[in-house]
Amino acid sequence: MRRFITATAFALAWLAAGPLAAEPAEQTPRAVVERAVAAHGGALWLDPGTLELSGTATFYDPATGAVRSTAEDYRMWRTFEDGRTAAHDASGKVRIIARSGDKLLFEVGYDGETTWTERGIMPRAEADAYWASNFGFGIIRSALEAGFELHHAPVRDIGGRSTNIIRIRDPQGQQTLFGFDADSGFITYMAFGAPRGWHERLYSDFVRLENGWVQARQVTLLYDGIIANRVFWSEARTGESIDPTLFQPPAP
Repeated sequence: MRRFITATAFALAWLAAGPLAAEPAEQTPRAVVERAVAAHGGALWLDPGTLELSGTATFYDPATGAVRSTAEDYRMWRTFEDGRTAAHDASGKVRIIARSGDKLLFEVGYDGETTWTERGIMPRAEADAYWASNFGFGIIRSALEAGFELHHAPVRDIGGRSTNIIRIRDPQGQQTLFGFDADSGFITYMAFGAPRGWHERLYSDFVRLENGWVQARQVTLLYDGIIANRVFWSEARTGESIDPTLFQPPAP
């Protein structure tokens, strides 16, 4: 894509794309994942190169459930690593910025080696635990490769819809649950054990970009059943060149 797609264009592109094929009966775990890859954009979704998202986010107090802060400007830049084999280790490069008006709520980045925040360089052990509580979705792009195990888990009702659950075990032995909407094939759920607790994500409000990429515009993150934050993506683009310096930690 050469530009951001507005929310309106997102919706129009999705409507124009039409419905996906109906779910075949008695799918194997591999067939469920293959169907999801096709539903989300095929080869582009497997290897987008880069992903840039922007929108808003709401963060909650885990003790009271009250809104702790709201980021009217929430942005993420991401580059992807080929041949990923560990589901919950840091990979590729990432930078996230959350702002409320002129106030910086937080900033975190990873340049492939070093993790940093607005407060400075994060110690390695702390960084490993941080990413182990946050990285996980991307492993689905490697799940069909050699060394991965795919197993059925019981079907669940998520958001009032029948959802096929597949347990993905990576070559390192790390496990991740993915939920696939039985009608559309879209990934609507993910869960794994993390240092911060049992981490779950719910994905909804799917839209298709002009290049075929399917994006969930709403993502809800939970730890041990408590909502931590909700993200509302309104703009996205894939495959754009990103200046590597964007991921580098700021000078002391």
